[in-house]
Amino acid sequence: MTTELTWLGHCTWSLKTGGKTVLLDPFLDENPAAPVKAADVTADYILISHGHFDHVADAPAIAHRTGATVVAIYEIAQWFSQKHSVPNTIGMNIGGSVVLPFGRVKLTMALHSSQLPDGSDGGNPGGFLLTTLDGKKIYLAGDTGLFGDMKLIGDEGINLAVLPIGDLFTMGPDDSIEAIKLIQPQRVIPSHYNTWPPIVQDPQAWAERVRRETAAEPIVLPPGGTFRL
Repeated sequence: MTTELTWLGHCTWSLKTGGKTVLLDPFLDENPAAPVKAADVTADYILISHGHFDHVADAPAIAHRTGATVVAIYEIAQWFSQKHSVPNTIGMNIGGSVVLPFGRVKLTMALHSSQLPDGSDGGNPGGFLLTTLDGKKIYLAGDTGLFGDMKLIGDEGINLAVLPIGDLFTMGPDDSIEAIKLIQPQRVIPSHYNTWPPIVQDPQAWAERVRRETAAEPIVLPPGGTFRL
C-alpha cells in the first residue's frame, strides 16, 4: 500500500492513504507559495495542528464543500462546530488517538501557541503521529520548537518525519537537525519555510546537513511535489 504526500506550500499537506484524502492545515487562497486554491482540493478528513490563521484559513470552506471531518484538539474542533457550523468534527487532546478509516491518528505535543483568528482559545498546539493501515508511521510535527520528548515519538519507529525549518516562528535548520537526531526517522521532509521573506531558508543546504550529520534521508519537495512512501 502506497501513501502519497503532496506539499501544497507552507505547512499544508495532502495525504492519500487507505483510500482516503487527508488535508493538513489547509492555507491556500492567501498562501503565496500554494500551487492550488482551496476550491481545487478534495478531502475526506482535515487535520488541524493549531489555531493560527495560516493553518485554519481555508478549512471551514473546504469542510463544507467536501463534507470532510475536521480532526483537531477539542477547543478547535468546538470552534469549527459552533462558529463555522462544520457538521463533522472530532475533538482530541494531547496523547489521545483515534482510529479512522485510513489509520490511527495520535495527537502529539508541540511547542508553539494556538490562538484562533478571532481571538478564541485554540487550546494547546499539537502535531500528529499517523500510523497507516499497512503499519507505516508518519510524524507530522506541525509548528513547533525543539523538545526532548521528540525522542519518545521517535521510539515509535518513524518511517517519515515532516519538520518545520523556517525559523522565527518555529524551529530553524539548526534545531531541526537536533530534532532529527532525537526522532531518528528513516526519511525527513522540510516544511513551513519560503512562504514569506522572514522564513526563507535554503532547503538544499539543509538537506546536505541532514546527510552529513544524521542517518536520515532528506526529501526536498517543491510546492505541488509528491513523495510516495
